[in-house]
Amino acid sequence: MPSLELTFLGTGTSQGIPVIGCDCPVCHSTDARDHRTRTSLLVKASDKHFVIDTAPDFRAQCLRERVTRLDAALMTHAHTDHIMGFDDMRRFCEMEDRAMPVFASAKTMAGIRSTFRYAFEDPQPWKNYLRLAPEIIAGPFQLGETTVIPVDLPHGRFTTTGYVLHRGGRKLLAYYTDCSSVPVEAVEAAHGVEVLVLDALRETPHPTHMNFDQALEASRAIAPGSTYLIHLCHEVSHAAKERELPEGCHLAYDGLTISVNGKISLS
Repeated sequence: MPSLELTFLGTGTSQGIPVIGCDCPVCHSTDARDHRTRTSLLVKASDKHFVIDTAPDFRAQCLRERVTRLDAALMTHAHTDHIMGFDDMRRFCEMEDRAMPVFASAKTMAGIRSTFRYAFEDPQPWKNYLRLAPEIIAGPFQLGETTVIPVDLPHGRFTTTGYVLHRGGRKLLAYYTDCSSVPVEAVEAAHGVEVLVLDALRETPHPTHMNFDQALEASRAIAPGSTYLIHLCHEVSHAAKERELPEGCHLAYDGLTISVNGKISLS
């Protein structure tokens, strides 16, 4: 098995694509890569399987990808398009008869708790209810043999959590979604990573997300082995934009699975 296997459960912006009531070419595209559910990532290592964010489409994403095991969840922030599938983790609690470890910053955990108060306050939930083992992120932590480095990212007026994953002394994945820039500290944390997953909403500027020019600039600074762009809006045609991207940079799409084999050493 590779050091990590990544499956993009969703790669779209907050409304998903097609957008309700929209007649644009991308919303009517017959290219399956233009059909984007809300952004979420499944990470499989030999010892742990975990998800980054639980989008509103999480149940459908798990059914589509035949996900039957989930050992933990890492949350980037508490915006609706990243948490509203949270309760669907209850099935994994039921199948394995255990609580689900959930890692988040204190502010993100408070936002999730406000939305899903019942899951935090019931001292003895039923077996088929969502049972939580909440973990406030205070610095690097372990998920089995994977070291997880949290990184603060600006998202307009908010702060989201990016994640850099290390295994076997190698920097394998940096996951930076929902950010309006990549600060120097985040560049340094991810520099030389094998796979960079990066927010890139559209061509034109946006107050809370990076556009393509900003994302490509951040990618050049981080110098990864390869870059995959996510959180794409319906202004982006997969086929057309993919042809324009530099070597080593790609648009991710729903259902894309890639192997990360740990060929790039820590820098």
